[in-house]
Amino acid sequence: MSTIQTLRGGDAVSALYSRINWRLLPLLIACYMFAYLDRVNVGFAKLQMQSDLGLSDAAYGVGAGIFFIGYVLFEIPSNLMLPKIGARLTFSRILVLWGITSACMLFVRNVPTFYAMRFLLGIFEAGFAPGMIYYLSRWYGPKRMARAIALVFVAGPLGGVVGGPLSAWLISSLGGVGGLAGWQWMFLVEGLPCIALGALVWFTLANRPADARWLTQDEQRLVEAETGGHGDGSHRIDSFREVAKNPRVYVLALAYFCIIFPIYAISFWLPTLVKEQGVNDTLRLGWYVAIPYVAAAIAMYAAGRRSDKVGERRYHSALPALGAAVLLVMTPYASGNLVATLVLLTLATACMWMAYTVFWAIPAESISGPAAAGGIALINTIGLSGGFWGPAVFGWVKSATGSTHGGLLVMACMAALSCVLILANKRRGVAAKTRTA
Repeated sequence: MSTIQTLRGGDAVSALYSRINWRLLPLLIACYMFAYLDRVNVGFAKLQMQSDLGLSDAAYGVGAGIFFIGYVLFEIPSNLMLPKIGARLTFSRILVLWGITSACMLFVRNVPTFYAMRFLLGIFEAGFAPGMIYYLSRWYGPKRMARAIALVFVAGPLGGVVGGPLSAWLISSLGGVGGLAGWQWMFLVEGLPCIALGALVWFTLANRPADARWLTQDEQRLVEAETGGHGDGSHRIDSFREVAKNPRVYVLALAYFCIIFPIYAISFWLPTLVKEQGVNDTLRLGWYVAIPYVAAAIAMYAAGRRSDKVGERRYHSALPALGAAVLLVMTPYASGNLVATLVLLTLATACMWMAYTVFWAIPAESISGPAAAGGIALINTIGLSGGFWGPAVFGWVKSATGSTHGGLLVMACMAALSCVLILANKRRGVAAKTRTA
């Protein structure tokens, strides 16, 4: 025990977590970057795919968002299985299957097959993001959780930073090679690396601290002590039924829905929004689309770091969401001005990703125990359906009005509502009966 007490010294703990960070986070970041890229690269494929397949704006919006229908249907089963079979098998299975499916998007020939492949992609990726949140909660205690989430989920914007120029280059440069269109090459090239990542996860990832051979037994016990947290105000829940009865879970889920709605509407429609400002060169469009994601990556890390430093979550998530709402309301008034539109979309994107990052520290700190993976998955399942409704509603509004302005205003309303719901979600709302000794 004296060894553990020695390890608890600030410098020793910092050194230990520095080693943990380097062993876990780069791999998880790479995995999530490709997860996000393979979700949203259809936004670039649309620039060629829409005319090739005869897609309307409404059909594209539904197809882009139908990914999330498959995702939410299989989300909870995937995460309830995770504690039983381990993160290593869960993540490897997800990576390999979605990599194969994403690459097979090159075989899409009409609207029904477009819908079917996007639906399958959602099924195979189900459980990945909440699974990673649960996995991180096994390694990081409350004082480190928001920063760890920020570092991993910053891979979402990084997927946009890398994916914008890469997708634009693949579409522009490889069109016609081997008889394939540029968008077909894009899906193939960006899907196959996930299969290799799945194999890497299988051979290198430890399911939990106790399984990490690169930690001593004292270090393993210290990490377990850091994350056990039953006296830190979190609530150990041993039954998924208890999670499903907790009203606070549904408030969080609705707040998450309102965050995801504009995030994915922007993600899937950003190339179109920028192109409408007079940008017709695909390569230049790719670089412009990367700018909001650069800002989002920086903002996410800063928000997570500051939230951990001051130990506050609600306002660090709610206020950026409110800022995004104001910026999205302003965006239609900048129509026709590329610089002003890009600045507003960049700031709005950064604000929504800040809200998203800190939001996930709230349920991770509030629910612990065997059912935590299921609780996180329930919030994510309900909330992530916003990933369908956001792009779909944006497409329907654009088809009905001939303009993107109405879609931007709908996104602003959802961002504002997420602010209200997060602020309404106070800690005292959790029933004490969910605690166990």
